[in-house]
Amino acid sequence: MKHNISKPLIGFFTASILMGCGATTLISTPVENIDSLPLKVSELTESEKKSWSHADLLTDTIPGMSVDKAYREIIGKKKGTKIIVAVLDSGMDLEHEDLDDVLWTNKKEKPGNNIDDDNNGFVDDIHGYNLLGESYDEQLEFARIVRLKIGDAELQAKAKAELDKKYPEALANKQQYEQIYQTVKGADTSVKEHLGKSEYTKKDLAAIETEDEAMQRNVAVLTQMLTYADTIPEILEQLEGGIKHFSDQLNYNLNAEFDGRKVVGDDPYDIMDTKYGNGNPQNRVEDESHGTHVAGIIAAERNNGIGANGVANNVEIMSIRAVPNGDEYDKDIALGIRYAVDNGAKIINCSFGKSYSPNAEWVYDAIKYAASKDVLIVHAAGNDGKDLDDPNNPNFPNDQINNGPEIADNVITVGALDPKYGSEMVASYSNYGKVNVDIFAPGTDIYSTIPHNEYEFMPGTSMASPAVAGVAALVWSQYPSLSASQIKKIILESGLSTETTVVLGGDSSKTNTMDKISKSGKMVNAYNALIMAQQIARGK
Repeated sequence: MKHNISKPLIGFFTASILMGCGATTLISTPVENIDSLPLKVSELTESEKKSWSHADLLTDTIPGMSVDKAYREIIGKKKGTKIIVAVLDSGMDLEHEDLDDVLWTNKKEKPGNNIDDDNNGFVDDIHGYNLLGESYDEQLEFARIVRLKIGDAELQAKAKAELDKKYPEALANKQQYEQIYQTVKGADTSVKEHLGKSEYTKKDLAAIETEDEAMQRNVAVLTQMLTYADTIPEILEQLEGGIKHFSDQLNYNLNAEFDGRKVVGDDPYDIMDTKYGNGNPQNRVEDESHGTHVAGIIAAERNNGIGANGVANNVEIMSIRAVPNGDEYDKDIALGIRYAVDNGAKIINCSFGKSYSPNAEWVYDAIKYAASKDVLIVHAAGNDGKDLDDPNNPNFPNDQINNGPEIADNVITVGALDPKYGSEMVASYSNYGKVNVDIFAPGTDIYSTIPHNEYEFMPGTSMASPAVAGVAALVWSQYPSLSASQIKKIILESGLSTETTVVLGGDSSKTNTMDKISKSGKMVNAYNALIMAQQIARGK
């Protein structure tokens, strides 16, 4: 599950510290090119930051999906047909104030009686299913390959080489974060003592006059840090998050001796061993917030006066807990897709990915099964800032093998956008690829739900994927006669196109146009998608 993108923080701090110390009739037509737009030069307001993904590029010059415009000018109060969207992810907070009224409920199942009332093979699956049992921390797949000697000698050697490379990198990063943290913490403590205050402002810091070289260094360090966040406590919190991230990598993800699956009790490499897990897809620990955040992007209750607004207004969220704090198992993903399909989901959001998939054929078969049942799958492109068309950068699951033809026409793979239209609008972390990425959508600093009735900004293609799943649900709800492949076609063809040259992977020397880094060359647009959906539904 490669959705954590905290690593770039190192670059922010290292040089400065370590080295320096509703209408009923549609008359509009889709807008196809927006290159004449003026760029938004001012910073986003707090309100815009929380809802930028719903903005309209034409009127706001923010590369959102025109969601608010779609509701205002097309949908109005029309509810449409209820669409079930499965969130195949980590556990989610089933009691969140902004999600509790949009949960899918299996009405054929009686809660808590430990009986499979509806005979679907899953006991007490009221709001979905949990394929991880009580497990949470996990290895990355290449560490499991090394531990269990999975595959042939070539695969094992490749996995061992990657583990031998990644482990010392994680160790060095953890030590670097710890060093930066101690430097900032020490400077913060010294300045508080110097000022005689428990809290201080940027103005207080700037007013310090001293001949003491140590204090001068402290002021310089903190001044530099305050260019990255508004307060030092925020900086320290980010650094603590980085330390935890790399500690988890060392203790679990990259630890070749760790066995996170033991508590589940199944054989994760036997697709026939299906009697495992339980009916409670609630998150197990507070840090397991990813699935809750994804669900909120799709369907947080709209206009209820609290939190965030989801994209879709008439959906039910089915929670399937299958993605641990580490790489997901192919078996869990394959069975999770099949569970979602068999229990009524029309859309499955998959905000996860990995570079090794020893049983990829199980997932391919599940994707084909979903296609045969007219179910759409939306998948995050991944956060490595790489070209997925390069064979050296595999990303699973996918819908083709070795850049060949698609195995099914029901998968949309989504890259991430930043909130500023222009050359840097493709997020520096976002993967891309003419063959492997279909379209781009807002992904950076998206405001959504997290456990315990709270909200947070998160970045990643993990956030871009549910944005598209929400648009798909919105369109399908209004035009339920369309097929999954038609919904995919509509989303790809109705997006906004641009000839702007964009920076890739955060490297200013590496640029290309959108049509060269994704299949559609476009950015998702809900307003245009609804217009095109009406045309196709009417047979035009």
